[in-house]
Amino acid sequence: MKNILRALLPVLFLFGSVVNGFSQPLSPRQIDQLVQRSMKTFDVPGMAVAVIKDGKVILAKGYGVRSIKTGKKVDTHTLFAIASNSKAFTTAALAILADRGKLHWDDRVQKYIPEFQVYSPYVSADFRIRDLVTHRSGLGLGAGDFMIFPDGNNFTLPELIHNLRYLRQETPFRSKFAYDNLLYVVAGEVVHRVSGMSWEDFVQKNIFDKLGMTETAPSLKRVKDRS
Repeated sequence: MKNILRALLPVLFLFGSVVNGFSQPLSPRQIDQLVQRSMKTFDVPGMAVAVIKDGKVILAKGYGVRSIKTGKKVDTHTLFAIASNSKAFTTAALAILADRGKLHWDDRVQKYIPEFQVYSPYVSADFRIRDLVTHRSGLGLGAGDFMIFPDGNNFTLPELIHNLRYLRQETPFRSKFAYDNLLYVVAGEVVHRVSGMSWEDFVQKNIFDKLGMTETAPSLKRVKDRS
């Protein structure tokens, strides 16, 4: 995933330059050359590129292979994991619930997850829904990530929430930005407890289905073709 993102950076930069008028529009051939050069530079076996302007698809094309073993080509229907881009869907799910009056951004987390506790009892009691998604909890960069990475570890969701109380804060609460993953797991659990639906079901029903995103899945388990 990191390699794919790195390969996309020069592509996105040049597309952005076109939009801002710093260069002439790229031809399909130039785009192909740019993508292929980026893939070679960053050792990416396969990727897909889409350009949408004014609601219309200007370009949609696959490059390389989706599997080194099978050699199956990437096309416009190939699915890619979006990693932390899924955080946007968690925040959107919370926003939907807030719009429906089911929760408020300044509600305390313990209102919905009574067992939620971080290292400081004071911070635990004052922790709000918005604090789960703004990366200003005071925890250090990537605190507790070894409980969820790499894939295949044995920590359950209740254990992840419980273990937050053992992670010391590195900075005062709400004083500094530090990227966090675990608290988004907690945010997903808030979605579950407020809606009565799993995060996956809620996102599928209220976002993907509503937008007609028929080739998007909220989890790997729901992907039919994993090749």
